[in-house]
Amino acid sequence: MADAPRVRFAPSPTGYLHVGGARTALFNWLFARRHGGSFVLRIEDTDRERSSEEMTRAILDGMRWLGLEWDEGPHYQADGIPRHSEAAEFLLSGGHAYRCFCTAVELQAKRVAAEGTQEEYRYDRCCLGVAANEAERRAALGEAFTLRFRVPDGHVEWDDSVHGAMRFRNADIEDFIILRSDGTPTYNLAVVSDDIEMRITHVIRGDDHLSNTPKQVLLYRALGAAVPVFGHLPMILGQDGKRLSKRHGATAVGEYAHQGILPQTLANFLALLGWSPGEDREIMTREEMVSLFSIARINKKSAVFDPAKLEWMNGQHLSLLDGAALLELAAHHLIDQGLTSAEEITDRHSWFAGLMELLKPRARRVEDLATQALAYLAPVVEYEREAVTKHWKEPGTVVERLRVVEGALRDLDSWEAPAIEGVLRAAAEQLGVGFGKIVHPLRLALTGAAVSPRIDQVIETMGPALVARRIEQACSILARHEQTR
Repeated sequence: MADAPRVRFAPSPTGYLHVGGARTALFNWLFARRHGGSFVLRIEDTDRERSSEEMTRAILDGMRWLGLEWDEGPHYQADGIPRHSEAAEFLLSGGHAYRCFCTAVELQAKRVAAEGTQEEYRYDRCCLGVAANEAERRAALGEAFTLRFRVPDGHVEWDDSVHGAMRFRNADIEDFIILRSDGTPTYNLAVVSDDIEMRITHVIRGDDHLSNTPKQVLLYRALGAAVPVFGHLPMILGQDGKRLSKRHGATAVGEYAHQGILPQTLANFLALLGWSPGEDREIMTREEMVSLFSIARINKKSAVFDPAKLEWMNGQHLSLLDGAALLELAAHHLIDQGLTSAEEITDRHSWFAGLMELLKPRARRVEDLATQALAYLAPVVEYEREAVTKHWKEPGTVVERLRVVEGALRDLDSWEAPAIEGVLRAAAEQLGVGFGKIVHPLRLALTGAAVSPRIDQVIETMGPALVARRIEQACSILARHEQTR
């Protein structure tokens, strides 16, 4: 690639940053970073009625959260309206556009009349026959008009970097409006004018824009500008095969942030929606994605959004973080649940970081760390009903074994995992039972669950005082159950 590419992400501030837009932004960002180019951010806010500053802020915040920092911008499309008008005038003076005096009522009547035919309605070019001086006179008298682009004969062709050779018949494109009767530009003219002004070399966007591309190619050529390289990304579908929407669950980037999904996870996941790095690679850092990214490996077929895969991937990315980083993410959850305080976290930072390290293998979301931490921080522990039924069938026997373990741990010189495991194995041998007959009831007593990290690590992390309290709580409950049998 001879010159450094310039790409852009151009969202409309009429809604939040959604999954589809975030993926488009990510692919543009990856392409720019891969080739040493520039990533330009443009806010397409010409729809004044639907655009809002709140949505603009949400889009910018979502991009920053994903780590998609832009090199230029944000530019605002509305600031370019005078330039868009100049482009329209240039097209008019060059014979590439003409004034259309048809009213909305007249056009609607033509659409209704066309409904009974086999042909799809297209503007009939009735105003193309109005002589230039006559059109000038009518406009000067104040008659309302729009500007329409005069679509030439022939075909529009381009080599799409995703789909390959593309060809559209110009006869299928109506003379589209480029300037409304109030003087504001329509989407296609504004986009082309902006991309020319910003020297955009590559336009990477969703398949939903494919129908706009022939019109925009014609506009580039009529304005005497180089046509950028186009690449249209496949659609994102829900698991039911329909286009991704709110009925499939969360679609806005901010929702995933609030659900405990890491930004690096979502970026990794979105990258794989339509693109493959090869060699069945899935878990990648941002740097790895940049080094591997290639438009040539973008699939033409639609991608399927799998929430379960996203959760799994989030667990993988959580496991790549150390305890201190995880604590920073989970601290407010621990505090909000009343399990600890900011002061205690600061005072016992090393212990809390170690706890996060211990819990991360079974966490899929940040909140899972706080949920698992209940066993280590809550005053009392609640027991899983199924685990009680399975591992505490004989309350009296369980109490006996827990008391033996309690005594063995009390006499322990070194409160470290290897020594703890040795004591537990010795207790099992003393009782003449298998190691599991000690571990499973004990795990339930300490954590309230049937599954946890290794029992010696759990005991080491909890410390002598908490282990003693947990065993005492379990024995009291088991004793009551024994009495009622």
